[in-house]
Amino acid sequence: MSETRDRADGAPRPRAETGGHSSGPTRQPALRPKGIYVSKSDMVTDALRELITDRQLSPGTPLRQRELAEQFDVSYTPVREALRRLESEGLVVTDVHRGATVARTESEEMEENYRILAELEALAKMTVDDLTEIEDLYRQVAACHPDDGRLVERNRQFHFRIYECARSPMLLLLLRLLWRSFPHGPQAGRPHQESVRQHAQLVKALRRRNEEEVAAVIRDHVLGSIKYLPQQETFR
Repeated sequence: MSETRDRADGAPRPRAETGGHSSGPTRQPALRPKGIYVSKSDMVTDALRELITDRQLSPGTPLRQRELAEQFDVSYTPVREALRRLESEGLVVTDVHRGATVARTESEEMEENYRILAELEALAKMTVDDLTEIEDLYRQVAACHPDDGRLVERNRQFHFRIYECARSPMLLLLLRLLWRSFPHGPQAGRPHQESVRQHAQLVKALRRRNEEEVAAVIRDHVLGSIKYLPQQETFR
């Protein structure tokens, strides 16, 4: 289908799957506010960025232009532009022979990202309702066994519920990009009980509304992950 059949608002509509395996995305891109024009390349960029940062496309996944163009029902041009933008953000790498793939992150970069994450996470502020939800998520994480398949996602939900308290879409995007740089999550390699203990300290500091204490606990928790980077190599 040509670009002339795309939606009138300029947003590409992902093509329905017709069977067989495809390495391309399978869900629609997030919609922008109605009445605001968004180009096809913007929509493809947003959709791919979300799939990568949400870990639905894992590091090393090939991003073939033909498959993406068919998936989003656009020509190659918006796809090429989207891949260029994501490469500039560090989410995609392009090789002359292999083409575009989802980027991998090396240990040195991950250490720097932990330091950035510690500073950004400490910016969150919260209400009583926020704290109630965070405490519930803390209990869900604490109740998990270290081998529980739900642990990684529940840990992510706990941290992102804190991030949401900043009420800043830009901060949330930055934090999602940082989490994407840790192939198995920032907690990989850290003993589960250590995480639970530090989460408990954080929740207590949040209850006391002591911003300096909160920031200190968050930095200790996040930066403490750096010493586990060698163990993370075993997960690759």
